[in-house]
Parts: sequence; C-alpha cells; structure tokens
Amino acid sequence: MDTGTHIVMGIALGGLATIDPAVQNDPTLFTAVLAGTVIGSHAPDFDTIFKLRNNATYIRHHRGASHSLPAIILWGFIVSGIIFLFVPEVNFFHLWLWTFIAVCLHVFVDLFNAYGTQAFRPFTSKWIALGFINTFDPYIFGLNVVFIIAWILGANPGITWAIIYAVIVLYYIKRYLDKREIREKIKEFYPNAIQIVTSPTMKQNYWRVAISTNNRFYVGTVENGHIEIIDEFEKVPLPDTPVMEAAKKDKNIASFLNFSPVYRWEITEFETFTEVRFIDLRYRSKDYYPFVAVVQLDRRLDIISSYAGWIFSEHKLKRKLLTEDA
Repeated sequence: MDTGTHIVMGIALGGLATIDPAVQNDPTLFTAVLAGTVIGSHAPDFDTIFKLRNNATYIRHHRGASHSLPAIILWGFIVSGIIFLFVPEVNFFHLWLWTFIAVCLHVFVDLFNAYGTQAFRPFTSKWIALGFINTFDPYIFGLNVVFIIAWILGANPGITWAIIYAVIVLYYIKRYLDKREIREKIKEFYPNAIQIVTSPTMKQNYWRVAISTNNRFYVGTVENGHIEIIDEFEKVPLPDTPVMEAAKKDKNIASFLNFSPVYRWEITEFETFTEVRFIDLRYRSKDYYPFVAVVQLDRRLDIISSYAGWIFSEHKLKRKLLTEDA
C-alpha cells in the first residue's frame, strides 16, 4: 500500500491498542505504543533509502528482504527497542507486541497489490503479488480514517475496529471475487493463457490486465466486466547473442528481470551504439508503458548508460540515461 494508508493503519492500530488494559491504564505506554504502531506500520518501507544509491538497487531490494519473515521480527524489536530507550519505564512486552502487529499488518496488506513482496523469504524469493487491491485504495484509506475519527470522538475502539475491519475483510473478499471473475472470462477467450496478471485501479470497475500465452502477449483493460485488448505482441524468447548477454550483465537490466514477470524486449541499432530495452506490460498508462529498463552499449559492447524505473516520455528517458551515465 502507499505511505498514507500505512500511516492511517498505524494510527488506527494505536487506537485499537487501548483495549489492552496495560496500554489503557498507562498514558506513557499509550504514547509509546502509538509511536510504535505508526513507525512500525511504515518500517518495512524504510528500504526506500536504497534510492539514494541508484534505481537498480532500489528496484532489486524494495519489498524484498525488508518484507521477509526475519525482517518482520527484526523490525518489531528495532522500532520498539529504540522507543524503549526514550521511555524505559514502560512495559516493553506490550510496546513490542503492538509494534510487531503493525509491522505484520504492513507486510500482509502489501501482498494484495500488483507490485507484491518477497514476504516468504528465506524459504522462497518468489514475488507474491495477488493483484486485487490497488496500491492506494480510497475505500480502505477512508474506512481507517472513519475509525480514527470515531475513536477520537469517544467510540469504543474494540467494537468500532471490529466493525470497520469486518467491512474491510468483506471488501477484500469482494475484490478477490472480482479478480477471479475477470480471470475466468479471460480464460474463455484465451484458454491457452499461461499467465494472467491483474492490476486494479482506484476505479472499482476498471482493471488493467496482461495476458501471456505460449507465443503472444496481450495487454488490455476490463471495465464493468467488458474485456478490451489494446495491444498485442509476439512473444519472442531472449536471444542468445553477445548483445543480449552484455545487456543482461547491466545492474539495471538485472534488477528489472528479477522483478518483472511479464515483459517484452526490443533491440535498436543506432549509428554509434545499440540500445536494448525491456518493457513491463503490467502498467500501461495513457498509451505508454512507464516501467522500463534500458541499456545502451557501444560497438565493443561496453555499457555507455542504463536506467530502470518509471518514466512517462521518451524525452525524460533520454534525460535519465544522460543523468545515470553522469
């Protein structure tokens, strides 16, 4: 989920923590727990710091190790431990417990969007991306805000939380059923589909889909149950050539290939260099595929420049390639 949703979930969880008698009867512990749930609800995304290094490192590691099973345990201890240094008089167990729950909630909700996480590391490095909740869902965000307002106004936090989250659970079930219906309809038209990737949007009845068969890629939308295929590409295996082998050694390309399950590639020859481009087919937006990885190689197949990330125009991509090279 997005940062704003994680934060309101952390505040809501801090409100729920007041059902714990230890938290309810100790104002200092409540303040510490609220800090723990808010920080803990965002802690796994502290891997954003990798952006300071480069985009390749960020793409390779974001929602990876920081969202793994060992990291969930570590984040709970790290966040609560730091807070405990400032208020050593509070009950550490209750502080750790609610902070740990916040961290778990963060990783859990991230499983349901198209980006996904590597939440089951170290047992598997597979990306888990269930693809039926948008990264920012106004209903989930709004319901958490409703709980926070109700709690501030004096509503019973346990009962209010139970009602709000019962509605959220039903909403998740509804979105899952929507996704399943979409997949079933797609399989009616493409019975040989080997992979169907769904990407929900903020509009309830509007989805993006990417379909992979043995020899074709199809990119489209689903609106009110109507499937529209917008783009179609031949599925061509990566060639075993010196150019492609050199491209795959680039850090940006390697990060992209590690992350993207549905993509196409193209090689373009220019006068003084060769460009290899990989295009993620999950995120089509306004006639453009904004998530790409590009490497430019000279005639000796040395890397001139490369970039991986979100880009929304060719002009900006060229500027990024110059920046990354600099």
